[in-house]
Amino acid sequence: MAPPSKAGQALAELRDDLAGQVITPEDPGYDEARAVFNAMVDRRPAVIARCESEADVATTVRFARGLDLPVAVRGGGHSVAGMCLNDGGVVVDLRGMQEVTVHPAAKAVRVGGGAVMSRLDRACQPYGLATTGGRVSTTGVTGFTLGGGSGWLDRRFGLAVDNLLGVDLVTAEGSTLTATAEDNPELFWALHGGGGNFGVATSITLRLHELPEFAICLLLYPLESGPEVLRTYRDVVEGGPAEAGGGVIYLTAPPEPFVPEHLVGTLMAGALLTYAGGEEALRKLAQPLLALPHEVEVLTALPYADFQCMLDDPPGLRNYWSAEYLTGLPDEAVDVFCALGNVMPAGGTQHVMFPLGGAIADGPREFPVPYRDSPWAVHPFGIWEDPAEDERVVSWVRDVRAHVRPWSSGAVYLNFTGDEGPERVAAGLGEENLARLAAVKRMYDPDNVFRYNHNIKPA
Repeated sequence: MAPPSKAGQALAELRDDLAGQVITPEDPGYDEARAVFNAMVDRRPAVIARCESEADVATTVRFARGLDLPVAVRGGGHSVAGMCLNDGGVVVDLRGMQEVTVHPAAKAVRVGGGAVMSRLDRACQPYGLATTGGRVSTTGVTGFTLGGGSGWLDRRFGLAVDNLLGVDLVTAEGSTLTATAEDNPELFWALHGGGGNFGVATSITLRLHELPEFAICLLLYPLESGPEVLRTYRDVVEGGPAEAGGGVIYLTAPPEPFVPEHLVGTLMAGALLTYAGGEEALRKLAQPLLALPHEVEVLTALPYADFQCMLDDPPGLRNYWSAEYLTGLPDEAVDVFCALGNVMPAGGTQHVMFPLGGAIADGPREFPVPYRDSPWAVHPFGIWEDPAEDERVVSWVRDVRAHVRPWSSGAVYLNFTGDEGPERVAAGLGEENLARLAAVKRMYDPDNVFRYNHNIKPA
C-alpha cells in the first residue's frame, strides 16, 4: 500500500485534532455546509472545518498554512460576495462558536465568533440592554462589527464598531492574542472597520446600553406618494432626536397579516421610523408622516429583539447589493431616488434611504470609518429568485449608484457592498488610512493569508 500523501496525512491529523467536524466534498452534508445566504455564490472548498473553540481555529489555520491552502472565514455567511467561501481551499467555519455572555453590571457582552444577531439580541433583552446590531437577525455579529456595523440603533448608540471593547484573534501564524485599547492598540485600531484582514476573530466584546423601551412606526403609501413621503421623512428625522432611525423603503408589499390582500404584490413606498423609546413619543414624532394618506399603518411598542426578526430576508435567494453615502438630501436627490424606486424590479428587491447623523456623526474620529459624516445613505438591495433576472436586477442596482453619484461623498460602508474592486475598498476605509492599515496587515498577516474579504494588501 502506498504511503499517504502529505495532504492526506495532514487531513487525517486535522480530523483527529479538531473537537469540531471536518467536512470534505466526499462527506455527507457537504453541500449544506457550503451553502451561504446568497444563492448566486457556488464555491467548493476542499475542507470545511466546523470549529468549536479557539484551539480548533488555531489548528485549522496551521493546517491550511502547512499545505499552502487559501483560507476563508465563515461567521454568519451574509457576505453578499460570498467572501466566507473559496474554491479548493479551507473554510474556518465558526458556527459552532455561538456563545453569548452578558455582563449586565459592566454593560458589556462577549460574543462568540459564529454568533448571529438573534443570539446577541435575545441574550441582552432580559436585562433591558442592547447594542447596535444588523438590520436582520441572521447576520453574523463579528463580521458585521469589524466591518463597521450600521443598524437601527446607530443614531442613538453609534456604529457597532464604536462599541467594540476587545477582540480575541487567531493570527495567520496560528497563534492567539487579544486586542484592546491597552493591548495591541494598533491592531485594535485597524479592527475598527478593517474587517477580517488581520486574523480570525474568535470572540468580541461589545459595550451595551440601556434600552428599556422600543417602538416602530411602519407606513405604506401609494407609489406616487414617494417623493412627498421622503421629503417629509427627511424633515422629521433631521429635526428629530437621535432616538429616531429607520428609513424610506420602496418594496413589493409582502403577504403579511398587516397588509390588505389586494395590496400584496404591489410596488409601494414605505416609511419606517424606529424609536429607542416609548410609543407615545414616537407617535408624536411621526405625526407629519401619519398625516399623509397611507394604505398600511403599524405603530406599536415591542421588544427590540422581536423587531430585529421581523424584516429577515430568507436565505437561498439571489442577492446583489451596493450603496452610496450622500453629502445631503436636497429635493433634487429625493426626486432621483424616488424615480429609481418606481422602476425597481418586483419581488424581494428593496430600494432604501437610511438616515445617519446622531451618534454616528458624533462618534470617534480616529477610526477608519470615512462615511461617518454622511447624513444619508442609499442602499439598493437586490433580492430575487429567477437566474434569468440576474442582468436586470444587477443593472438596476448599478443604475441607482450612477444616478445618485452627484450627491455622493465618495465614502461607503463596505458591509453593504460586494466585490467592487480596490477603489471601493479604499472608499470604505479612507485613503488617508490605507498606509497605516497596510502596515498593520504586514505586521500580522504579511503573506495575505486572510484575503477573502475587502482586502488590504500588506505594505
